[in-house]
Amino acid sequence: MKLQSAVKKETGIVAAWTAVGILIMIVVFFVLHMVIPDWAPFDIKVILGAIGGFAVAVGNFFWMAVTVQKVASITDDAKARSTMGVSYRYRTLLQFLWIILAIVIPVINPVSGILPLFIPSLMIKLRGILSAGKGG
Repeated sequence: MKLQSAVKKETGIVAAWTAVGILIMIVVFFVLHMVIPDWAPFDIKVILGAIGGFAVAVGNFFWMAVTVQKVASITDDAKARSTMGVSYRYRTLLQFLWIILAIVIPVINPVSGILPLFIPSLMIKLRGILSAGKGG
């Protein structure tokens, strides 16, 4: 199966906006650390959590996009629905596994590891709101 250009383009957009969101998150961590250092740590754990969260968030979107591309070519509705459902379950399981690892592994800041998982969804919703305002 050849990747469609739309999958590559949208994954690139999601990756870029997720990176921007993570950079904002890192800046917030830094500012909070300057204001209340005992409460908000800023160390390599924050960066490692952000990197891992980025990989899981963008990987999840890419996997979903590839699945949608695959499902679009399936003519049997039941098989298409089943394929999408299996993908959803595995992607959710992957995110849940990452959340557990981000909490358990001591070299990862749990907050910086988990927050990036929400960025693609927020970005997609924001793009929808903005494009609706433009008549798109």
